[in-house]
Amino acid sequence: MEVVITVFALLFLLFVALGVYATVRVVGAARRGVDRTIAQARRTVEDHTLRAKSFAQTGPAGEIAQLRLALRTSMRATQDALDAGAAEDASLKESLGLFQRLSAHGHELDADLKRLESEPDRATLAERLPGLRERTERITRSADSLRWAVRDRARRFADDDLGSLSDQIDMEAGALRHWTRAEPAGVPPQWPEAPAPSGADGPATEQTWPRGPGARPTDAPAPEAIAPAPARTAFPWQKKSRPEKTT
Repeated sequence: MEVVITVFALLFLLFVALGVYATVRVVGAARRGVDRTIAQARRTVEDHTLRAKSFAQTGPAGEIAQLRLALRTSMRATQDALDAGAAEDASLKESLGLFQRLSAHGHELDADLKRLESEPDRATLAERLPGLRERTERITRSADSLRWAVRDRARRFADDDLGSLSDQIDMEAGALRHWTRAEPAGVPPQWPEAPAPSGADGPATEQTWPRGPGARPTDAPAPEAIAPAPARTAFPWQKKSRPEKTT
């Protein structure tokens, strides 16, 4: 009895542990989903704010907003292209590593630009703008180059696959159009015609068809004449036949 109780207790503890583990996993997944949604919403709001500042403000502040917007747009587009390509092309792992290193420089530059948005000294801000502009252009140029290389690679693979598919379809279409003219069903085979005789002195043509009853071959000898029956010998005891009288 104690063994049965122990087994049931262990099963109960196992079910409880599994339930707690499943609950933790579900809560963690839900929390990650909420965090991603909040981060995406925050990025969207910040992008709209930067776009509004780039149009509304003039001078160094407006240019800084333009630099941040260009940097974020380029980096996000490159990351999306790499993530989409890495799911189908395993050779892009090295490209992902390079982009992560480039992203570290991009995040550092974005943080510097964000701090300078609230800089009250406009003269100092104007002095630092050329260096910030150059850093932004270098990072965005590298990101754009990597993104277009990934897209060209994907398009090249698509073109190669389309070309191979087109060749296979052309071959199949040619095979479908290559038919032979079959003999119609039910037509008996034709016998070859016998060669015509070359002349009167030429060799006789061999007859290949069966002969009818009573026919004889042309090269067979003519039958001998039937000999007349021998005269019958008259004996003395035989009576002579008399002709019947007619009245």
